[in-house]
Amino acid sequence: MTYVVTEACIKCKYMDCVEVCPVDCFYEGENMLVIHPDECIDCGVCEPECPPEAILPDSDPDADAWLELNKDYSATWPNISRKGETPPDADEYKDVEGKYEKYFSPNPGQGS
Repeated sequence: MTYVVTEACIKCKYMDCVEVCPVDCFYEGENMLVIHPDECIDCGVCEPECPPEAILPDSDPDADAWLELNKDYSATWPNISRKGETPPDADEYKDVEGKYEKYFSPNPGQGS
């Protein structure tokens, strides 16, 4: 089992999850994070740290659509091992619906 990051992270990218991850399995895109499914140890400490509740266990039916995206982008985006700067307008996007279609970027983040 693994955890996945869902569209609720898009344009928010608070990164509180990165601070608590014991295995550094987060990867940074331009406007969201993903979890590498083969590196995640299923400890679950990241899930309650996410303000927009964007992290789900892969056993959750809502996570199905995001498992492949997390797997694919964790192979190309840079690994992030510490919390970076949250976008200044993150709170404005926290409860927005349909963020993947409107705002997702396949571009990598800056990494740390």
